[in-house]
Amino acid sequence: MAKDLAKWAKEKGVKYFMISYTDLFGAQRAKLVPTQAINDMAVEGAGFAGFATWLDLTPAHPDLMAVPDADSVIQLPWKKEVAWVAARATMEDKLVDQAPRNVLEKLIAEAAKDGLRVKTGVEPEFFILNAEGLAVSDAYDTAEKPCYDQQAIMRRYDVISEVSDYMLEMGWEPYQSDHEDATGQFEMNWKYDDVLKTADKLSFFKFMMKSVAEKHGFRASFMPKPFKGLTGSGCHAHISVWSLDGKTNAFADPKKELGLSDQGRHFLGGIMKHASALAAITNPTVNSYKRINAPRTSSGATWAPNTVTWTGNNRTHMVRVPGPGRFELRLPDGAANPYLMQAVILAAGIDGVRTKADPGRRYDIDMYQDGHKVKGAPKLPLNLLDALREYDRDKTLKAMMGEEFSQAYMKLKHKEWNSFVSHFSRWEHENTLDV
Repeated sequence: MAKDLAKWAKEKGVKYFMISYTDLFGAQRAKLVPTQAINDMAVEGAGFAGFATWLDLTPAHPDLMAVPDADSVIQLPWKKEVAWVAARATMEDKLVDQAPRNVLEKLIAEAAKDGLRVKTGVEPEFFILNAEGLAVSDAYDTAEKPCYDQQAIMRRYDVISEVSDYMLEMGWEPYQSDHEDATGQFEMNWKYDDVLKTADKLSFFKFMMKSVAEKHGFRASFMPKPFKGLTGSGCHAHISVWSLDGKTNAFADPKKELGLSDQGRHFLGGIMKHASALAAITNPTVNSYKRINAPRTSSGATWAPNTVTWTGNNRTHMVRVPGPGRFELRLPDGAANPYLMQAVILAAGIDGVRTKADPGRRYDIDMYQDGHKVKGAPKLPLNLLDALREYDRDKTLKAMMGEEFSQAYMKLKHKEWNSFVSHFSRWEHENTLDV
């Protein structure tokens, strides 16, 4: 049963609610609502001009009403008089089909029809930069091999430990944090959960990490590739499917290859089948393609895929199966919309289960050294435009994600691409001035 938000607020000492929804580009939009007004908002929603955010709406559209989902409410650990609550976007009492959280909820219901309860864990990577966002915040963080650097993570202990403490307080069960493979880069992990809860938590985590970094005079960035020559920021997803009661892992079968059941293999087959198209969602920015098709970085490896292949416990492929009953999709990056990323995983996986898709041959080679030996495996898109074209060609995936969403997303993303290619860059002046 959903919480009575006004009663809950009184018990917790909350004065204000941030009623928040996420637009197509992953930007979080919020209204700050006093507790005295929350009961009305819980029924009617907080009003927004949808055109003012990244949704395919016009100034003539009626108000977008963000109706809070009381089950998602989180008291801000760093400012306890405020609570954040995710909302369902509606318009004239109907769900806005293009709104990312609505897309995910529809696919959760679709999965349930097949007896599938999908759970995921995410591994968000991010940079802690100086306040201007132009350089890493730690002048001493210069190692050639910076991954797991003990000294470097302790120099940012105040930021990392504060966020970890908050996750412990909220019951997320965080289990590790580390300095990642680029200078200034970190990763924090918490326990997997149902996909909607994971998406809400990832949305809140990004908000929390940015807020805490700013409090300490820094800037946290989830940009996929902020620096040439350094490893980019991924957001790997660990995926498993359970019985509807959440007690039995339907992906686990010790008698099968790598402990992955037939159903798990078909779900994986759907991911492989739609990989080139789903990149438009999991890698949604121009900058994303500086990460997944990058040359070797200063540390010696990009840790990002460039080919649609899968393997066992081997990090050089797009998908790895690190243990029985789950697999890791290494394609998504830090810019991925928390809701759309989960939604497209469900969409591809559900189709894979329904069509009994075969993931194809498993490769156990080092793709960074011997990838040229793999013949016939699709290459991932080289840029955002190629990814959008792949998505547009994938009629099944578009239908699974919803026609209204797909049309809106494609329209706004093509507009973004056109803005990028019309921009005159420094590279053009440096390389073509004298032609």
